Amino acid sequence: MITALWILPSRKLVSLQSDALAHHTPMMQQYLTLKAQHQDVILFYRMGDFYELFYDDAKRTAALLDITLTARGKSGGDPIPMAGVPYHAVEGYLARLVQMGESVAICEQVGDPAASKGPVERKVVRIVTPGTVTDEALLTERRDNLVAALYEHKGRFGLSTLDLTSGRFFLDEINGEESLAAELQRVAPAELLYCESLTVTHLIEELKGLRRRPEWEFDLATARKQLTEQFGTRDLAGFGVEEADLGLCAAGCLLQYVKDTQRTALPHIRSIGRHLSDEGIVLDAATRRNLELTRNLSGGHDNTLAAVLDTSATAMGSRQLQRWIHQPLTCRERLNQRLDGVSELLEMGLSPDLADLLKQIGDIERVLARLALRSARPRDFTRLRQALRVLPELKESLSQCQAARLQSLTLELGEFPEALALLERAIIDNPPVLIRDGGVIAPGYSSELDYWRDLSQGATDYLAELESREREATGIATLKVGYNKVHGYYIEVSRAQSALVPASYVRRQTLKNAERFIIPELKEHEDKVLTSQGKALALEKQLYEELFDLLMPELARLQLFGYACAELDVLQTFSERAEALNYCRPTLTDRVGIEIRGGRHPVVEQVMREPFIANPVSLSPSRRMLVLTGPNMGGKSTYMRQTALIALMAHIGCFVPADSAEIGRLDRIFTRIGASDDLASGRSTFMVEMTETANILNNASERSLVLMDEIGRGTSTYDGLSLAWASAEFLTQKSRSLTLFATHYFELTQLPEQHAEAVNVHLDAVEHGDTIAFMHAVQEGPASRSYGLQVAALAGVPQGVIRQAKQKLAQLEQLGQAQAAPQMTLAVDPPEPESHPALEMLEQSDPDNLSPRQAQDLLYRLKALM
Repeated sequence: MITALWILPSRKLVSLQSDALAHHTPMMQQYLTLKAQHQDVILFYRMGDFYELFYDDAKRTAALLDITLTARGKSGGDPIPMAGVPYHAVEGYLARLVQMGESVAICEQVGDPAASKGPVERKVVRIVTPGTVTDEALLTERRDNLVAALYEHKGRFGLSTLDLTSGRFFLDEINGEESLAAELQRVAPAELLYCESLTVTHLIEELKGLRRRPEWEFDLATARKQLTEQFGTRDLAGFGVEEADLGLCAAGCLLQYVKDTQRTALPHIRSIGRHLSDEGIVLDAATRRNLELTRNLSGGHDNTLAAVLDTSATAMGSRQLQRWIHQPLTCRERLNQRLDGVSELLEMGLSPDLADLLKQIGDIERVLARLALRSARPRDFTRLRQALRVLPELKESLSQCQAARLQSLTLELGEFPEALALLERAIIDNPPVLIRDGGVIAPGYSSELDYWRDLSQGATDYLAELESREREATGIATLKVGYNKVHGYYIEVSRAQSALVPASYVRRQTLKNAERFIIPELKEHEDKVLTSQGKALALEKQLYEELFDLLMPELARLQLFGYACAELDVLQTFSERAEALNYCRPTLTDRVGIEIRGGRHPVVEQVMREPFIANPVSLSPSRRMLVLTGPNMGGKSTYMRQTALIALMAHIGCFVPADSAEIGRLDRIFTRIGASDDLASGRSTFMVEMTETANILNNASERSLVLMDEIGRGTSTYDGLSLAWASAEFLTQKSRSLTLFATHYFELTQLPEQHAEAVNVHLDAVEHGDTIAFMHAVQEGPASRSYGLQVAALAGVPQGVIRQAKQKLAQLEQLGQAQAAPQMTLAVDPPEPESHPALEMLEQSDPDNLSPRQAQDLLYRLKALM
């Protein structure tokens, strides 16, 4: 492993003066020197069979892991707080620390204890951080583990992300806090590096693994140099990121950080890409949250779109699916290629066979990342070998496919006969977990290794030959060669025949009925055997390291193989879901509009016990807004969300839950559904609602799909109604967006009378006495009632309250009828001229009674008002 001195420039190193260290033991001097170089991470200091922690690290880790805090004598006159974890169980403790957002420096013994004077030499061999872990035990299998860097300059942001377990490296340039919040929610980094000058810290304060970095680490020139050296290029023009200065600043800081923590080359990071907003549908943070794409409103993963769609055979397929869900495309060509592939897999019935083969391939992406970082374990090599064994059969199963994308993926799978042959020869079928246990390299791979192994196992053939030869030479029929752990190898002769023993035999042990001897040849053999196990293990480790070198030239092609398998897994998953859940292929068009027949909510229909009521959606240039009314619990929110989810599924290349669907190209999807207080930022429910509304009104276009639910309910009736009316009219006339506008303000049902592009629809309900039956069917026209009291009764509100509410409702309805004439009219009439404050001031003044000074003051005030 290549080791580099890691110094963290962002923090002041403890100055350890020689006179201060002199008060400590040599071992603690070594520890304090290493700790000074890694002050803000926990240092696991290897001592024998334990990783020890001292001082503040021990106190903090003992509290985090609930392990015993003790003390180790004194150093410098004071007791040393100490805690420790067994080296063989360290991964479990590391996993818990990483999940808490902590970073750990692993310090190992690298010197030879036999040759060391004083403490054995130790070095920090790696630093485990939440965003850079690659060990299988420390990772969540089916979710990406990203480390990100964020840079800010003059109100604009550069964001870079890296998945070290796959080598995917991206950057972005972002304008505005709303867009940054959406992007941070999309990538959900496990660790975030941010510049110390960042002004929008409120957007990141809830993230774990925050690392504050100095401004100079984001230097543009240094970043360009870092990246070109990593990729082996003269410039970055070939990656399409040459002009993205802010993103490059973030990417440079990120790459250096990963190099510092891994302390080895990163050959699997071979390129960097840019997420371009014009290639995908933009989803803001509220939309991702409200649509529950990969995380539900409670923060879990159940009952989300990803949970319904994900039957992937491999963990890398699951991760690819989630990336697609969060990055819906607008390119019809790429989407139709995906849809063609899904259609062909469905028609040929290939999904079950592909799933079985892909399960045998497993999570090859992460295996290859560990191979690149030279941290792969023996069983990673067997997984790679198994994947390469399955590869020919996988390609054969795709050989008859005609879809362009499936043919491209078949080519990208590649062929690796030499790599497979190497792994077949080199690794045994069921190796131990760690190379340090030995027994990983297969017999026959190295004649020298076989020789030392034979010796370490006693070379029984040699001993039998020696025994036979010595019997013949001495004429002692009872002579035999043996071994025990105390005295080693020996030649044993019965006491009755001991007189026949040659003079060259040296007595080693006398027993009751026998004598044991040693000869130079057997002593030489014994010395070899006693050292052979160590030599065999050392040679085996050397051969194991050489395997990395032999496979490294194939790494780039192997990565393409892994990426192809991940995409193939998603396509076969879409095929399986389409058949199992009765999904149809959507038609993608370039026109503006959405036409869905028999649409269903992909998640709700899976959790309902009774059949889901399918509904149509029709949005077009002449029918841009559906004003949706109906009772609470009637299904308005479900209807709105299912429209957005069907549109989004079509834009990731997935079949959709509908009888038919024609989806026009969208640029953004907005949702304003539900709200809660944002106490941390000092924002009320209504303020949150208005902030989300403002974002929609300012950014929606005629190709945007907008879901607006209960606008204005957080304030007074007239204020809320006025805001809802004005917002709906703005979306219809100014933004001209495709809008589903749900409301309980029945006054808004007048909107279609004034604007032809708005249409009333409602979800019906049937009342039976004091009970209500929700029909969940969308019908044209406005609803007649809200059925609020019936819903309250269903919720368990006491009957006395319901009766009193009915009486009050009757009174209010009578009052409303009596005051019908002066009620507010929502038609937009020309407003009456408002009186100007300057005119009011003039009317209230009396010029005849003004002094010159007062007249002058009045003139100044009037000028200010004007």
